[in-house]
Amino acid sequence: MTRIVVVEDETLVRQGIVELLGLTGRFEVVGQAATGEEALWVIPQSAPDLVLMDVRLPGLSGPEVLERLREEGLCAPVVLITTFDDDEALLRGMRAGARGYLRKDISIDELTRSIQAALAGETVLRPAITSRGLDRFRSLQPSFECSELPEPLTERETEVLRLIAEGLSNREISDVLGNSDATVKTHVSTILSKLGVRDRTRAVLKGLEMGLI
Repeated sequence: MTRIVVVEDETLVRQGIVELLGLTGRFEVVGQAATGEEALWVIPQSAPDLVLMDVRLPGLSGPEVLERLREEGLCAPVVLITTFDDDEALLRGMRAGARGYLRKDISIDELTRSIQAALAGETVLRPAITSRGLDRFRSLQPSFECSELPEPLTERETEVLRLIAEGLSNREISDVLGNSDATVKTHVSTILSKLGVRDRTRAVLKGLEMGLI
């Protein structure tokens, strides 16, 4: 059973998420926190497989908590959840290594699929936010001077990277391209290697900063 920590300052919302996750029979909520400061203590103590964390928290925000945890070497995937479309939070969360960014109005089935995708190493982004976020990313100047890749992405690899940025899973990408799941996994692995990143989220950021997307 997947161990999850839920970080949400609104008590009713947090309790609702916890109860819904329990009803699936797939997840065990092993910790809860209502503030960023509590999260910094609860998450390491609970050793979760995944963290669901609100973007807007009293004190430290969700992205700020994630940055602190990454500095301390936390490896559990973090999926940020929000009520609002917040491009700045999306950008900061992705830079800090968030595995996903979801609106709270998704269904429990969508949340379950998103958790499973995040655990499988995929980036999970709600399409409506992805569209806004990508427009925002394109308007920003890179945070560093990007150099040419030692080995550039092929046309197909660039296409796969763009589909990843749109929030598609490997299975969905294979359906779009007409390739097998194994072929898509190979493309993703090659993309990560060429970009010099360890996950799909950072691949999207690197692709945006280098103008590949």
